[in-house]
Amino acid sequence: MAQTVPKILSTHTLHPRASAKLAGAGQLVIASALDAATLAREAKDADIVIVRAPLPPALFEGAWKLRAAIRHGAGLDMIPMEAATAAGVLVANVPAVNARSVAEHVMFAALALLRQFRVVDRDLRAKGWLAGREHANSNVELAGKTIGIVGLGAVGQAVGHIAAHGFDLKVVATTRSMQPAPDKVGFLSIDALVEQSDIIVLCCPLTPETRGLISRERISRMKPNALLINVSRGPVVDDDALIEALRERRIGGAALDVFSTQPLPQDHPYFSFDNVVITPHMAGITEESMMRMGVGAAGEALLVLAGKLPVNLRNPEVVGHYRRRFPADS
Repeated sequence: MAQTVPKILSTHTLHPRASAKLAGAGQLVIASALDAATLAREAKDADIVIVRAPLPPALFEGAWKLRAAIRHGAGLDMIPMEAATAAGVLVANVPAVNARSVAEHVMFAALALLRQFRVVDRDLRAKGWLAGREHANSNVELAGKTIGIVGLGAVGQAVGHIAAHGFDLKVVATTRSMQPAPDKVGFLSIDALVEQSDIIVLCCPLTPETRGLISRERISRMKPNALLINVSRGPVVDDDALIEALRERRIGGAALDVFSTQPLPQDHPYFSFDNVVITPHMAGITEESMMRMGVGAAGEALLVLAGKLPVNLRNPEVVGHYRRRFPADS
């Protein structure tokens, strides 16, 4: 009896190096659409799902062959962990490989706000040279400012390193685990960090504890010229409170890469502010990071298809159930 070729379903096209790594291991299929019904239908006969879009819990109920859901990146909020674990499906991710990309984006965003790139570019194009130059005298240098980092994982540490060693910023941070501080990083409570920082960078994962962490009360404690940069997840910030603070000019500006609702509606109030830089959840996406994430996800898929456990297994409690589903791998 001919052996069935494994099906590897990816929600998005993979980097060519990742696709090449999977060649010969199975049939790589790109999802035809990203709605819940389509993903659930196309995953029914999949052995592996590579994840760059939210998976519906129902996907795991009907995917009888599914061995693993592998996140193309670090954040696990796109994978319903309880549903995957209940179905005996391994969950893995590829942590840290886009940290440099996100950190560089943070520094770009801070500079764009301090140097008013949006309004300078707009006025230069629409009104001419002198109109663009009019903004120059109110531009601000980055060096010497205090940058406060919320979340000191791989991204937070990369931001801190570039900020301290590349731009001569004072770096403070708050984190759940008060591990030994990296070089040139001081620890503060979240409230002290909000009050003392000129630039607040959100790098923390979305958890019940971090949902709404940047609340109305904490926004009210920010310095009048402080900047808020969010590269974590949208619900970490109270949107209504931030919009109110921007309208009343109580803070200096914001750079937002993630939002509570994605895609962000075109009529959203954030689009109305000159001192807000908006990007479509792309801080961690570069040619280099896509290669690293894709190759990493492909490597985990190959391990699972070979009967092994992934290196970055995120639900180890599922292993017993998984082994019962696939006893030949034991």
